[in-house]
Amino acid sequence: RSAVLQNENGSGTTAPARRVQEESSGPDGDRHANCRESVPEKHVISLLVSNKPGVLIRISLVFARRGYNIESLAVSPSHDPRFSRMTITATGDRKTLDQILKQVNKLVDVMHARDHTGDNYVERELVLIKVSFSAEKRTEILQIADHFKCHSVDISRDAITFEATGTSDKLNALQVMLEPYGILESVRSGKLIVARGLDVT
Repeated sequence: RSAVLQNENGSGTTAPARRVQEESSGPDGDRHANCRESVPEKHVISLLVSNKPGVLIRISLVFARRGYNIESLAVSPSHDPRFSRMTITATGDRKTLDQILKQVNKLVDVMHARDHTGDNYVERELVLIKVSFSAEKRTEILQIADHFKCHSVDISRDAITFEATGTSDKLNALQVMLEPYGILESVRSGKLIVARGLDVT
């Protein structure tokens, strides 16, 4: 491809498009790229670690020192009792996260740590949510619970506790719908993920 360049007398000459692109690039382009890297976004990170005391605190300190806010953290033994699986949901910029992952992967007890943001994975989260259960609002509350496929795990004259599972977005929507009726307590497990197919989480 070629682009037309105007001379001082108004006549046109042609120059390779690559040359025009090179002339249009410069510090501004680099600055825009850096801005994209520094925009805070939510990340989902999975780690496979040794099932030993003190591993969790060492990993948490790496995030804290970089100013990364951990929103949820779920830890449990894997199918191999020597190792535990950690799933961290955190908010921050990608450039800082890359530095965190490099540092975490150097820890002796970390088998691997990976950012799954943008990947195709199976996601689930569990919530236990206790709602005020007045007689005049019971039908409406039970209709909402049925829509979100909740299970009642405890009930009394004045309160009912539901269990619900699904994506984080689904549970957020459930909470918004139940808030007008009076949420007394809620406990969430944090996001759990597993890679699809033969991909490694």
